[in-house]
Amino acid sequence: MTAWQGKSRGTLLGFRIYVFIIKTFGLYPAYFVLLFVAAYFVFFAYNSTKSVYYFFRRRLNYSALNSAFNVYRSYFTFGRVQLDRLAITIGLKKKYTFEFDGIEYIESLLKQKKGGILLTAHIGNFNLARHFFDEKHTEAVVNLVISDLEHREIKSYVDSVTGKAAVNIIVMQDDLSHIIKINNALKNNELLVFAADRYMAHTKTYSEMFMGGEVQFPRGPFKLAIRNKIPVLFVHLMREKKFHYHFYARPFKSEKNAPRELLKCYLENLEKMVRKYPQQWFNYYDYWNDFS
Repeated sequence: MTAWQGKSRGTLLGFRIYVFIIKTFGLYPAYFVLLFVAAYFVFFAYNSTKSVYYFFRRRLNYSALNSAFNVYRSYFTFGRVQLDRLAITIGLKKKYTFEFDGIEYIESLLKQKKGGILLTAHIGNFNLARHFFDEKHTEAVVNLVISDLEHREIKSYVDSVTGKAAVNIIVMQDDLSHIIKINNALKNNELLVFAADRYMAHTKTYSEMFMGGEVQFPRGPFKLAIRNKIPVLFVHLMREKKFHYHFYARPFKSEKNAPRELLKCYLENLEKMVRKYPQQWFNYYDYWNDFS
């Protein structure tokens, strides 16, 4: 996998426009505009389009025509989950339904009062998990550890629209100041969420097979969990039909208690999610490093 460059697409103007449309006209008109935005990216975001097409054609073995069609579906789905995030947090939550699959694992983890590590990926819409904790476990303190240094003005604007999130953000920094925040969270028995399917340059990695190709993954989350004997869950929040979201939580059951064992179990769980929801796999770059 090519190292992630730490930046996602999106502009402040784009967010402002969509918030205006949702507030003024509703969610369906916003989806209608998204039809054209998704088509724009198919033709004018060459590198990401090439990567997504490769994912469907070579990793999932779709036909050429079906792969091309699913490139568009992937862009549209990505935009739709972002709109859902905005819509839910500005007062349209009643339009959506949530299904909690594995809630007993969350409850068991919280009862241990040892904190916990939730391993997710850039798939689905885990940003909406804040609503799960709002409703089910208001006492839980959740910290999302990210290496995706998105535009700060977009984050600031989204927060101003949606209000303070129930999930804290810990941004990984070059000066390693994030390590202090992570250690403090562990001391306070808080939850740490890692999207562990990407790494950034100069990060120490493990090499492992994923969906038929060798990929590099960051060592940090896996070593942290094993070294500190922290309970681990694999979690994903996936969009389904008719404004329905499905929250999955599955426990890591250790045999060797080793970081690479945890990584392999994480990838087995992730591959199941990717194959079940392929249009919600949002890694729009040369993930398997096959174009260099």
